[in-house]
Amino acid sequence: MPESVPVAHEESPTGQRALRPAVMLGALGIVYGDIGTSPLYAFKEAVRAASAGAPPTPIAVTGAVSLILWSLILIVSIKYAVLILRADNRGEGGIVAMLALLGARHAKPGSWTGVLLVVGLVGAALLYGDGAITPAISVLSAVEGLKVEAPGLARFVVPITIAILIGLFLVQSRGVAFIGRIFGPVMLAWFVVLALLGLGGIWHAPQILAAANPLKAIEFLGHAGWHVSFAMLGAAFLAVTGGEAMYADLGHFGAGPIRASWFGLVLPALVIHYFGQGALLLVEPDAIENPFYRLSPDWAHYPLIGLATVATVIASQSIISGAFSLTQQSIQLGFLPPMRVVHTARHERGQIYVPMVNWLLAAATLSAVLIFGSSDALAGAYGIAVASLMAITTLLAALVALKWGYNPVAVLAVNGFFLLIDLVFLGANSVKLFEGGWFPLMLAALVAFLMLTWRKGNQLVEAARVSLRQPEGEFLEQLRRAPPIVLPGNAAFLSSATSAIPLHLSRFVERSHALHKRILIVTARYEEEPTLPRDQRAEVVVITPDITRVILRYGFMEDASVPDGLRCAVESKRLPPECLEDLTIFIGHETIIPKSDQRGMATWREEIYAFLLRNAERTGAHFCVPTRQLVEVGTEIEI
Repeated sequence: MPESVPVAHEESPTGQRALRPAVMLGALGIVYGDIGTSPLYAFKEAVRAASAGAPPTPIAVTGAVSLILWSLILIVSIKYAVLILRADNRGEGGIVAMLALLGARHAKPGSWTGVLLVVGLVGAALLYGDGAITPAISVLSAVEGLKVEAPGLARFVVPITIAILIGLFLVQSRGVAFIGRIFGPVMLAWFVVLALLGLGGIWHAPQILAAANPLKAIEFLGHAGWHVSFAMLGAAFLAVTGGEAMYADLGHFGAGPIRASWFGLVLPALVIHYFGQGALLLVEPDAIENPFYRLSPDWAHYPLIGLATVATVIASQSIISGAFSLTQQSIQLGFLPPMRVVHTARHERGQIYVPMVNWLLAAATLSAVLIFGSSDALAGAYGIAVASLMAITTLLAALVALKWGYNPVAVLAVNGFFLLIDLVFLGANSVKLFEGGWFPLMLAALVAFLMLTWRKGNQLVEAARVSLRQPEGEFLEQLRRAPPIVLPGNAAFLSSATSAIPLHLSRFVERSHALHKRILIVTARYEEEPTLPRDQRAEVVVITPDITRVILRYGFMEDASVPDGLRCAVESKRLPPECLEDLTIFIGHETIIPKSDQRGMATWREEIYAFLLRNAERTGAHFCVPTRQLVEVGTEIEI
């Protein structure tokens, strides 16, 4: 077994769900929707790049098929399916889970872990750029099949695509449960059709099977010149985009079903189909206009357009759902402002809807369709974000392996090899920067900037809080010297710290000269683990007989509910039940005042942070506090 990546724990969820047919069928739709629809455009773009605008030659066609085949084997099959899937964080995958595994969340500015955090956040932001491009290019490429059967319908391709995408984003608020039931069966039919179409093409030109020899790709790249070779590499990379979903969706399905679906169906179907498209071009070079649809018999064009459209909608849905999950994780770990997260299924943790992200993603996707107008033009924008993300994932996986004690030489050899491949593809895609690659990078840069600004702003605010908070001893001495009026009932004061006195508690006593009979100081913290059992939820520290500190812990995949956490403390007998009777929950409502004469961020960034804070979800709603129990105490903080 290679020593370059860590092995998942034996008792992790990835092992518990191995090879159940229903789970494998679900993985087909959620995990492989993106990479499964790549044949609509990837091979066409690779051959066009290899031919440099001329009619495709047999050597260019064979070289393109060979390059795509070995890219699928090296990048998706070996790197992701065999190696990266082992780097799980208690069964969860994805770049945010990997950052949590590395402990980068608490990195200090200027440290190597701080640099690591920035790199990881850039990787997370790249997923949003990918999320804007994938629905656009996938649905466009499917609808463009109309031009093959009826060229006069070409002017309707963009309007139809926009209508489909608007409908897709409109139904997000209803949840994906009603769509999810057909994800797996539809994608199963899709991959079977891909394989059948490919077999038909291979039957007419079996000489394409020579492309299985990797030397065919190396031979072409060696003689084509660096410009054509780089263009072809960048286009061929489109065939592996979507492979990163294997790791991102690890927590939903487990490594066993993901690997079984890939090696048992998805990889064979894709390989057969790409060989079929190549065989078609050997016989009919003029089919380069749209080899996917030209591969099918005439009677099947319209049914195939319908199936392709549904498949691309599924691929788009998977990307959108992934953006929702990434947002939720980023909020829990403090990388994004709190946003409204709606759970659309009572018994499914992953079924969520984030309105803000949905409409921003819709705006970006529809803009991409209107700006670029065709899948050919969008191909220039696609790939550079995914290539960057794959390189970052390889780098972080190496660091995880080192942290888990694997042989540094083996880590350097194996991960270094795959990082070299990633960098080659990244370099090849970088030449498309001015052809459209700027679009996802611009989106990713904006998201990364907001993430870093939010995190830095939170650090400055917490530093200001620390300087303003009263030590516990000083507060208790103040209560002894000037006893406040005792109010009936209980009060809980939410705090971001696990020590000292919250600002709004000391402010409440200062202005009202009163205090409730029993006080709870409650802190909700997100840990590096995806989930935590209920019996580990609450830690209770008695400060005085009437003042108790309660620390509630949650995994970064969970929602922090303060009322539920306090009930956990009562259930575990750490708190007496009467603490929850007639309970009022106080939170601090902070107004941020940027100051240019203090060390911190630039004033304009502090203004952006203050704007984000004003428009973030209210603390009470974020922690599931019922409005009837909530009281806000205002505080001004200068940063």
